[in-house]
Amino acid sequence: MVGKIIIITLIIAIAVAFLCVKVIFRRNGSFSSQHIHDSEAMRERGIHCVMDQDREMRTRSHLAVSEKRQKN
Repeated sequence: MVGKIIIITLIIAIAVAFLCVKVIFRRNGSFSSQHIHDSEAMRERGIHCVMDQDREMRTRSHLAVSEKRQKN
């Protein structure tokens, strides 16, 4: 039982070390952003994050409502 816990802890420690290699060994190292709006490929395809899509739809719906009010 203790042997399994030691092996599992060692595996987790190695995984964390591999994840942190870039941050530890580079000057000003940091993890790259995982947000959709920071990805150039996603921007080229016109894909936005949910927050941006929600904001865009809310402004569109407000514009549609104000246009209907102006017509009446």
